[in-house]
Amino acid sequence: MGKKICGTNYPLSICFIVVNEFCERFSYYGMKALLTLYFVNYLHWDKDLSTAIYHAFGGLCYFTPILGALIADSWLGKFKTIIYLSIVYVIGHVVKSVGAIPTVGSRDVHIALSMLGLILIAFGTGGIKPCVAAFGGDQFDEEHVKERQKFFSIFYMSINAGSFLSTIITPILRSDVQCFGGDCYALAFGVPAALMVVALIVFIAGSGMYKRNPPQGNILLEVCNCIGFAIKNRVYRSKYEPKRKHWLDWAEEKYSKRLIQEIKMVLRVLVLYIPLPMFWALFDQQGSRWTLQATRMNLAFGEAFTIKPDQMQMLNAMLILVFVPIFDLIIYPLVAFCRIKITPLRKMAAGMIFAALAFGSATLVEINVVKTVVEPAPAQNSLLQVVNLAGGDASVNVLSKNLFPEPIPYLQDSPTYETLPLGGPVKYTEISVTYMGTSSECNQRFEEEESYSLILYPGPTGTQCKLVEDFIIKNEDGNPLVRFLNTLPEDLNVTVGNVVFNVSSDYDVSPNQTVPYGEYKDATCCLKSGECSKLDLGLLDFGAIYTIILMEESGKIVPHKMEDVKANNVHVALQIPQYALMTAGEVMFSITGLEFSYSQAPANMKSVLQAGWLLTVAFGNVIVLIVAEGAGLEQWKEFVLFAGLLLGVCVIFSIMTCFYTYIDPDQLDKLYLEDSGKEVDDDDKMKKPNNDVPMNKTGKGTRL
Repeated sequence: MGKKICGTNYPLSICFIVVNEFCERFSYYGMKALLTLYFVNYLHWDKDLSTAIYHAFGGLCYFTPILGALIADSWLGKFKTIIYLSIVYVIGHVVKSVGAIPTVGSRDVHIALSMLGLILIAFGTGGIKPCVAAFGGDQFDEEHVKERQKFFSIFYMSINAGSFLSTIITPILRSDVQCFGGDCYALAFGVPAALMVVALIVFIAGSGMYKRNPPQGNILLEVCNCIGFAIKNRVYRSKYEPKRKHWLDWAEEKYSKRLIQEIKMVLRVLVLYIPLPMFWALFDQQGSRWTLQATRMNLAFGEAFTIKPDQMQMLNAMLILVFVPIFDLIIYPLVAFCRIKITPLRKMAAGMIFAALAFGSATLVEINVVKTVVEPAPAQNSLLQVVNLAGGDASVNVLSKNLFPEPIPYLQDSPTYETLPLGGPVKYTEISVTYMGTSSECNQRFEEEESYSLILYPGPTGTQCKLVEDFIIKNEDGNPLVRFLNTLPEDLNVTVGNVVFNVSSDYDVSPNQTVPYGEYKDATCCLKSGECSKLDLGLLDFGAIYTIILMEESGKIVPHKMEDVKANNVHVALQIPQYALMTAGEVMFSITGLEFSYSQAPANMKSVLQAGWLLTVAFGNVIVLIVAEGAGLEQWKEFVLFAGLLLGVCVIFSIMTCFYTYIDPDQLDKLYLEDSGKEVDDDDKMKKPNNDVPMNKTGKGTRL
C-alpha cells in the first residue's frame, strides 16, 4: 500500500502525476502556440508551407501514441516508458530552442535543428500520452472508484490549466522580450523546455511511491493478429468451407469466441470513426490559419492592453472550463426537458455542425480582413504610387497615358497604388511629370510583380523624380512596418523605441523595419552633425506600412506620416464568436466521443479504441496538410471549403449512426461464464433496448 494524502483514500503519488501533467502540457501547448509565427517570421516560410508543417507535426504527435502504448504494454511498462520518452521529449525541446538562436549557424542549420526538435518532441509527447493518465489510474485500489473518477477530473483540469497559462505566457516572452535584435523565440521555446525538465524531475521524485503494474502484453497487437488471421483464413479457405456468419468468425480456430466478439464490438465503433478526422481538420486550425488571421487584425483593447495574435488560442482552453459545466448542468437538461432525445452520437453530429458554423464565422471575418491588404501586381505588371514633394498638385503620365486620373496633391496622407502594365518582365518606362504648367520627363526601370513609389521633389532644373522599391506585404506578427524619407541635405538617424533607422541625405529612403505597435511621441532624430530633436510620430497601428517624410519647417525637423498600406481595421474581438462556436462543438463532439468510446468498449479493449480515437486527430491534421499545400485557394474560400466538407461529412455520419445499435459491454461477463464454458454467438443479446446510454463524467476537458 502506498502513502495516502492525509485523511483520504487518495494516494500521495497522484500529486506528482498531476504536477507532471500540468508542466508537460504547459511545455507542449506553450511551444505549439508559437510554431506558426515562428515558421513565418523566423524561418521565413510562406503561410501555406508553415500551415502544412504545423499540421504535419500535429499529426505525428497523434500517430506516435500507438508506439508508446506498444512499448509500455509489451516491453517497459508505463513507468519506464514515461521516464525514457520524457528524456527524448526534453532533448527535443532543447534542440528546438537552440535552433531558434540566430547566432547558431545558417538558416539551413536552424531549419534542421527545428525539424529534428519537433520530431523528438512528437515522439516524446505522443509516446507518453497513452501512459500518464492510465498510470495515474493504476495508483488507486480497485474499491476506490469514486476517488479514481475525481482524479481524472483533476487530471484534465491540470491539462487545461497548463494549456491556458502557456498560451498566455509564451507569446509575451516571444514579443515583449527582445533578444538578438528581434522577437525572442529562443526564450519563448526555452521556458517550455525548462517546464518539461521540471515535469521529468517531479515525476522521478515520486518514483518511490508509485504502484507499478508489470507489462501484460499489448491487446492492440493481439487484435491485429486476430484480424489478420481471420482475413487470411477467409481468403484461403472460403472456397472449400461453408460461409460463416461474420468474417471475423474465420479466426475461431485460433482465438476465443469472447475475443472475437469483443473485436466485433470495437470494429463497429471504429467504422463510425471514419468520418471523424474532418472535425479535427477544422479544430486544429486554431493554431495555424486562425492565428495567421489574427496577425492581420487590430489587437488593441483600448489603451488598457493589447493581445498577441498567438494568445487568442487561450480562448479555447478558457472556454472549455466555462462550457463543460454549462452544457452538463443547463443546456443538456433543457434539451431533455423539451423531450428531445439526447444520444451520444447526436451530440457528436451537433458538434460537427457547430464547428462548421465556426468556420462560417471565420469566413465572414476573413472577407473583411483582406480589404486592407494590397494585392501583389499580376505577371507583366507592377504597382506604382506617387509621393509628391514638389510643392503643389502634380500630374503623372506613364507611357503617354494618365495612370492617375486625379492630380496628385502635395504630401498626400494615403497614396494609392495603381497597376502599371509593362508588357514584359523588365521595362524602362518613360514618365512625364507636369507641375505648375511645366513638364519634365524621366526614365525608370520597372520589374514585373514589384511595387514602387515614385518620389517627386524640386531640383535645380525643375521637378525631379526618383523611384524606390516598396514592400507591401503586411507584417506577419501584426506589428507596423516603418521607413523614413529624408528631405534634408544632411544624413541622420532616427530611433523609434529600440529600432534605429539610418537615412542618407537628399531624398534617400531607409529600408522598412518592424516597430512594435504603439504611440510614439518622443522618437529621437539626430543629424550627422550631432544635433538631436524629438519627433511626434503618433500612433503606429497594427498591420500598417508607413513612409514618414522628414522635412525642415521653421527651423525644426517635422515628420509627415504617409500610410502606404492601411492599418488592420477589423478588431480581433470578432474572432471570439468563431472560438466560442468551435469550443461548443468540441464539448459536444470530443468529450462525448471519448465517453461514447469508453462506454462501448469491453474493459480490455478500451486502449484499442483510445488508439483509434487519437488516430482520427492525426488524420485530421493530414487533411489540412494536403489542402494547405494542394488547394491553392484564397483563405476565405478555403474556410468555406472546410465548412462545406464538414457539413457533408456530418450528413454521412448521421446516416451511419442510424444503423448503429448501442451495446452494453458488461453483458459479456454474463454471456461468457468461464466456469460453465457457456458461449453465445448472437450479439443481439448485448444490445441496449434504446439508444440512450448513461455516460460517465470522465473529465472537465478534452486536451490530451
